[in-house]
Amino acid sequence: MMLRSKLVVSFLTVIAITGIIATIVGQRLIESGIVREAQQKVNLDLNSAHQIYEQKLKYIEGTLIFTAMRRFSVKEALRKGDRRLLLESLRETMEEGQLDMLTITDKSGKVILRARNPEVFGDSQAQDEMVSKVLQGKKPVCGTQIIPRKELLRESEELAERARMQFIETPMAKPTPETENTSGMVLKAAVPIFGDVNKLIGVLYGGILLNRRYDIVDETKNVVYRGVKYEGKDIGTATIFQKDLRISTNVQLSEGERAIGTRVSSEVYDRVIGEGKLWTARAFVVNDWYLTAYEPIRNIHGKVIGILYVGILEKKYNDMKTAAFWNFFGVAMAAMVLALAIAYMLARAIAKPIQQLERGVEAIARGNFGVKVDIESSDEIGALAESFNRVSRELKDTYEKLQGKIEAADEDLKKAYKELQEKQEQLVQAAKLGSLGELAAGVAHEINNPLGTISLYAQMTLDDLKEDDKDNRENLQIILKHATRTAGIVKNLLEFARRTDLEARPIGINPVLEEALSIIAHQAELQQVNIVRQLLQDMPMIVGDANKLQQVFVNIIVNALQVMPDGGQLTVESSTAPDGGFVQISIVDTGPGIPEENLRKIFEPFFTTKETGKGTGLGLSVSHGIIEQHKGRIEVSSRVGKGTTFTITIPVADREKS
Repeated sequence: MMLRSKLVVSFLTVIAITGIIATIVGQRLIESGIVREAQQKVNLDLNSAHQIYEQKLKYIEGTLIFTAMRRFSVKEALRKGDRRLLLESLRETMEEGQLDMLTITDKSGKVILRARNPEVFGDSQAQDEMVSKVLQGKKPVCGTQIIPRKELLRESEELAERARMQFIETPMAKPTPETENTSGMVLKAAVPIFGDVNKLIGVLYGGILLNRRYDIVDETKNVVYRGVKYEGKDIGTATIFQKDLRISTNVQLSEGERAIGTRVSSEVYDRVIGEGKLWTARAFVVNDWYLTAYEPIRNIHGKVIGILYVGILEKKYNDMKTAAFWNFFGVAMAAMVLALAIAYMLARAIAKPIQQLERGVEAIARGNFGVKVDIESSDEIGALAESFNRVSRELKDTYEKLQGKIEAADEDLKKAYKELQEKQEQLVQAAKLGSLGELAAGVAHEINNPLGTISLYAQMTLDDLKEDDKDNRENLQIILKHATRTAGIVKNLLEFARRTDLEARPIGINPVLEEALSIIAHQAELQQVNIVRQLLQDMPMIVGDANKLQQVFVNIIVNALQVMPDGGQLTVESSTAPDGGFVQISIVDTGPGIPEENLRKIFEPFFTTKETGKGTGLGLSVSHGIIEQHKGRIEVSSRVGKGTTFTITIPVADREKS
């Protein structure tokens, strides 16, 4: 074959293979990208639905709290036993709040009046999970509750009938012998009613029955999906399940009716109801496939009693994937045709092998040593190409040797320059900290005296005020609060400025860590932060100030808790360095991490990312100084979205003496 023909065939083969691979890879990327984006949207939609659900629950609680605390007629009627006035007030609240039920009991839980069914009263609700909690804790409580038919009939026969549903056979649902549901799922709140001197005189409870009530699911559809349709169907749907039964939904049956009485698929049931976990994947919903997200609905004891669902019609995204694939395929084919035309023109242009040698010479002239000319020929041009390649390799070897020597010398210069920079930064930092220390000491001294006077006179004035002078007492208490906070800031300034001497003595590091953890244990429990202790036994002694070190550990741990308000894991580990001359303490959190731009400034005084009034930026600076006083070092590493690790290294007692 002629050289030109070889080039054309080679280009044709490469372009064809590249086009096929690009088409296949492009199809996969488009498909996974569209599905991933759609599922992420559904997950966000579920968050919106959850917020709407919780807002409705909080609205009910707020309505009852307002009625119990602000409506004078309710308290007065309850004291006097005036059922007529009480009924008027409760019905007004029920109508304004669009509640399905509203009931009041006495302080023992005995029903005094049901607004929807005033003829039924006298029974005890003391065993109701919410009423009993209010009677015990005397605080409002709200949540989702399953109410049996017997209790619904006491509230209203209409509500009992609204809750009653026949099971509709649903493809892929979990088999069950049940054919009918008679209980109701209720968004419910219960609040205490106090008389004089905060004495409990009754309990007010009420809520809405979710069975066949569609305001929450329709609001979710309108807010999240804005009523958009695709091929005549709603693009998005929302549902509330009582266990696995649809009791409130805008998913429609083929006849156009709401799919009330249908049930969730078996695989979703096992995941959400059985395991109590989130489900985010495609699922069969009544009569079509959707990209869905399901989350469990729990009662006030944490038991799963239902499911909240949102979903987007999958067909739209399947059509999008198909359209995107054909568009990509068309573009790829057009690119292949264009590439073939270009390849043919290049083949005609590269008519003689000598042009390759020319380009090789030009490449060497530009400094691209080691360039190789691929010419497989047994004639003079082939021999010339072989000689060219040999010379090119020799030039490359010579150049690399020279380059290596230059890089070695350059590396030494870079290393020396880096060391010089580090020394300079240390000197600048030392000077900066010294100046800040003197300034902080002066400012703290000037603030302390007037601050003490303010606190003293505020307290004296507060003590002299009459008990009924509430406005002035509150104002003085605010002054004292902020004066106390300012005193704390001044104390931190003085501690940063003075760097007081250590009360050093031989101590074990594990007891200091245990004491620090005991201080913050309650806060960690409240925030649902799991504390993992990995403390090495038989740790060597160190020479140090236990109180100062405890201050450092508490400071770092409290900072870690503050970045995990919704729970997480805190790991505290003690160990020894490989050479045995140092003890190491690691404090690891699973918080959001620290950005790179803030990591270098974290130990600088007055640097903080907290809101104004939440921190002074001195805690880590003081901690850094305390560790330096112990002849140790404190280091921090962090990954955004993964967490932060503080590592403290302190010499053991024998090493410290030497």
